[in-house]
Amino acid sequence: MNSFTMLSVPDQAPSSFFAPVPLDFSLPAALEADAPPEARGLTRDGVRLLVSYRSNNALVHTNFCQLGEFLGEGDVVVLNTSGTMQAALNVTRADDLKLEVHLSTRLPAGLWLVEVRQRQANASRPFHQVIAGETLHLPAGATVTPLVPYTKDGDMGSVSQRLWVASLQLPMPLSGYLSRYGFPIRYSYVKKEWPIEYYQTVYATEIGSAEMPSAGRAFTAELIMRLTAQGVQIAPLLLHTGVSSLEAHEAPVEEYYRVPASTARLVTGARRAGRRIVAVGTTVVRALETTTDETGTTYPGEGWTDLIVTPQRGIRAVNALLTGFHEPQASHLLMLGALAGRDHLAHTYQEALREGYLWHEFGDLHLLLP
Repeated sequence: MNSFTMLSVPDQAPSSFFAPVPLDFSLPAALEADAPPEARGLTRDGVRLLVSYRSNNALVHTNFCQLGEFLGEGDVVVLNTSGTMQAALNVTRADDLKLEVHLSTRLPAGLWLVEVRQRQANASRPFHQVIAGETLHLPAGATVTPLVPYTKDGDMGSVSQRLWVASLQLPMPLSGYLSRYGFPIRYSYVKKEWPIEYYQTVYATEIGSAEMPSAGRAFTAELIMRLTAQGVQIAPLLLHTGVSSLEAHEAPVEEYYRVPASTARLVTGARRAGRRIVAVGTTVVRALETTTDETGTTYPGEGWTDLIVTPQRGIRAVNALLTGFHEPQASHLLMLGALAGRDHLAHTYQEALREGYLWHEFGDLHLLLP
């Protein structure tokens, strides 16, 4: 029997405090998708889809290829067109210890947020013995130098236990270097390495995410054309995702985003007309919420966002969300709770556990509708 416990969420929380999530549960290892659906004999759009309606708690079990049955003319679907980098690199310390460095977020002045990890068998864990100023050696004579631990807005109370601001010295442009020496970030539940193509959405236009914006992975070009033919409007934006924190469940770090003027106009118009605005992934919600004011007007914008969407803040820009299933205690559950409410979210996750839906980037999907 699955353990499922409701937790309280405080009304106010300082920026340095990571508030409890709206629910907690035990995730069986058997429900962790350990390989792409193509390796499980499915098509890209053949994964399962749980559709839930917040207004009456109704649930529908289907497959993602049937998405068009739940969307229609006038609906706006917002996609994150960021592509996935081969953001993991092998590194060696001066004492010859072999580690991995994960590039997370490109910062101004040519700096990066990075995470150093130590691989043990098929798993890796954050490496906490990093020394400020030490040189870590990458392939082909490249180096990465951790400078200072990452802090949010200079708040020393929010010092990350795993992320560093670092300088990166490469013998060639970044894209070529990562193509030659990098590999996709992989956590312990994925049992073998997969080529970068398995970590890309079909509509990616600009490489820059440390980890795949995975809510859109199941889309195919054919499915997008069918939706367009139905009158569904497709709107792009960009948010380059940083590395997640499966061990500590830290709040998300600043991430680079770009919301085009055309998307801002389309989202604002749909909201004022009372139509459905479907964010494909929590990254889309974060970008849109960053540029949407309290009246529900979305503006074009570009920069780095540190916004964390919580039930206390609420959601202004979208009223529907396509997303994967998130780990117990994950910060994304705060955002889902802001959209769906704690009771509906608990209802859907209990059903997903009971029906054996799969978690993580290669898993199944959840469509939250009004």
